[in-house]
Amino acid sequence: MLPTYNERDNIQPFLEAVRAVPCELDVLVVDDNSPDGTADLALAVGERLGGVDVLRRAAKNGLGSAYRAGFEHVLDAGYDVIVSMDADLSHDPAVLPSMLRLLEGGADAVVGSRYVTGGGTTDWPIRRQLLSKWGNAYTRTLLRLEVRDCTSGFRAYRAEALRGISPSTTGAEGYAFLTELVRRLTRKGYRIEETPIVFRDRTHGTSKMSGRIIVESMLLVTRWGLADRLRRRR
Repeated sequence: MLPTYNERDNIQPFLEAVRAVPCELDVLVVDDNSPDGTADLALAVGERLGGVDVLRRAAKNGLGSAYRAGFEHVLDAGYDVIVSMDADLSHDPAVLPSMLRLLEGGADAVVGSRYVTGGGTTDWPIRRQLLSKWGNAYTRTLLRLEVRDCTSGFRAYRAEALRGISPSTTGAEGYAFLTELVRRLTRKGYRIEETPIVFRDRTHGTSKMSGRIIVESMLLVTRWGLADRLRRRR
């Protein structure tokens, strides 16, 4: 499952790369009415490759909203495993088999992590690297999480674990939504494992990251952390 907005330059090579991986899987593109025609191109490529569906949404309503719609769609369809990825070629589909093996080995969720041994980023300016590492360290410390990369969008979930945390009832948008899922999985006692990925910055299109998204994420993490501390004191 991948949320998209104006990814026309990336969607075809992404879908072809996914199809080259030796895994039995279908692809759901959750498109927020991209004006560049991402949804139409995804359907056209899907007719050739097979196993590609597109969920068209009426407007660009935020990353969290797109994830919630996509998760609801695939859970209703009865899939056993749900993988989320970015469509901008930042996530390497070649990692998929190792993620699925970890689920087969007993993990409830697997996070493709930039911040474990073997992981990393390429083509990022120092400022962005520091901001990402600091944000994840702050989140991990305040929320008492063991996951080192709480904002990675490259993940695999067992369907029963995803149902167990009710993603449709989350409220965060932006990348805070990804942290909210990790927090819920942890509080429910699900087993989360991380596997190293090398995150490659996009070469086509525009990043969806903004100052507003960063501020929202940090405010929500702070609010959740304070709420958790109050709950423990009671």
